[in-house]
Amino acid sequence: MSDVKKIATRDSYGNALAELGKEHENLYVLDADLAAATKTATFKKAFPERHIDCGIAEANMIGMAAGMATTGKIPFVSTFAMFLAGRGFEQVRNSVGYPHLNVKFGATHAGISVGPDGATHQCNEDIALMRTIPGMTIINPSDDVEARAAVKAAYEMNGPVYMRFGRLAVPVINDNPDYHFEIGKGVTLKDGSDVTIVATGLEVAASLEAAKSLEQDGISARVINIHTIKPIDEELLVKAAKETGKIVTVEEHSIIGGLGGAVCEVLAEQAPVPVKRLGIRDEFGESGVAEELLHKHGLDGEGIYKAVKAWLGK
Repeated sequence: MSDVKKIATRDSYGNALAELGKEHENLYVLDADLAAATKTATFKKAFPERHIDCGIAEANMIGMAAGMATTGKIPFVSTFAMFLAGRGFEQVRNSVGYPHLNVKFGATHAGISVGPDGATHQCNEDIALMRTIPGMTIINPSDDVEARAAVKAAYEMNGPVYMRFGRLAVPVINDNPDYHFEIGKGVTLKDGSDVTIVATGLEVAASLEAAKSLEQDGISARVINIHTIKPIDEELLVKAAKETGKIVTVEEHSIIGGLGGAVCEVLAEQAPVPVKRLGIRDEFGESGVAEELLHKHGLDGEGIYKAVKAWLGK
């Protein structure tokens, strides 16, 4: 996909905030000394009076956002996923989740595609953590178009939203006039009858690439983009399970508690079928070039293709 336009979803996040800021004076952005990396500097340049740098004090930043939300402001809390979901979990849970406040979380630099920053910064557990908080909506966009739409939809809904953005530039795959984003609704990007690949985030583009390779081997693979992991599109998943009989989940996240876990929970109750989970196994990440790490963990197009083909016994 070298000829396809690529944009990091963290850039999309910053650009979307700046656009929304023109329309909504109650939109504020809080950052923890990482505005250049999270791309909230784009908003800061346009609206310096509504951008608050809280310093390296994530727990305090979340508490500030909770207080702001009680006054009618809509704060977007921004920092790396590891520092937001990891370091700030207690405050997200107790200060925002428990009172169900209207705070939005923009978690950038998620997953192993953070690359050279290494294991300490590669958060592969954030979706699992956020899924346990009652009332938390979780969105993991696949590209620039979806990320921009997610930020807008998060602003428009009432309640806490956790959005997951990446550092690595990814292909733009939703750039078409028929695209429609709706929280809680998945999107079937390719039809197929032999197996369904359910992907989220940057793994959506990789799964489409894998499906094309499988097609050449006579394997018809359906590809579903699950951009909203909570609430997840149960109806679409059950339909796919019943029609193709086999499900493969793909995520740049631990297979424990992430997309794979969410899908298995739905299907175990409503449409039991064999499920293969692809993602980060029960291990930490490591420092390296993002593309090389994705390849090592079998999360590029080639790796997904080989895993699905082997699982199907083809």
